[in-house]
Amino acid sequence: MASAQELYDSLTFGTRLGYGDNPALILIDYCYGCTDPDLPIGFDQSEEIAQSRRLLDAARAKGVPRIFLTVGFTEGAVDGGMFVKKIPALKTQLMNSRAAQIDERLQPHPGEPVILKKYPSGFFGTNLHSLLTSLRTDTTVLVGNSTSGCVRATAVDAISSGFRPIVPYECVADRDPEVHNHNLFDIRSKYADVVSVEEVLEYINGLPSNNA
Repeated sequence: MASAQELYDSLTFGTRLGYGDNPALILIDYCYGCTDPDLPIGFDQSEEIAQSRRLLDAARAKGVPRIFLTVGFTEGAVDGGMFVKKIPALKTQLMNSRAAQIDERLQPHPGEPVILKKYPSGFFGTNLHSLLTSLRTDTTVLVGNSTSGCVRATAVDAISSGFRPIVPYECVADRDPEVHNHNLFDIRSKYADVVSVEEVLEYINGLPSNNA
């Protein structure tokens, strides 16, 4: 019996999309509510944050757009709709609390947009698509959490919107290693190029500088 990888290969799943000329780095839910293990839905992402910081520094040096996504709700989280009904713990993720603030290890600089979202995908109900279009983006480098949730959902909407999604596997995290690995397999097969952080760094460092 063929393995899943052999089956998908025979169907040409997982074909590489490659890189375009105008990337943007999208940092997904690196807010304290997700990165602080002492908070209800938080878990340790120290290594993934360190690897993502390498990409953030490279993107800043080259003038590649950087866009941060966070998630937050009003008291009672009625604005979270069915998503919060499915995951009631999200009610603790209040938009004006520390939980919705970006982790200081990846602190946004002035001029770097921070987009507040309510649902898994960074595209759903936000201005992310129009922002990327205005920047003439053709490639979205996706880092953050969780691999099975908001990273996957954003990758699906990125490819559906005509962008080339790139997921450096050292820069995305999930609460369970098995769930993480299964979702990376699916993302690589259907929605994005899953590559090493070193490959993405080489790509970004090879771009012409967009800094004034």
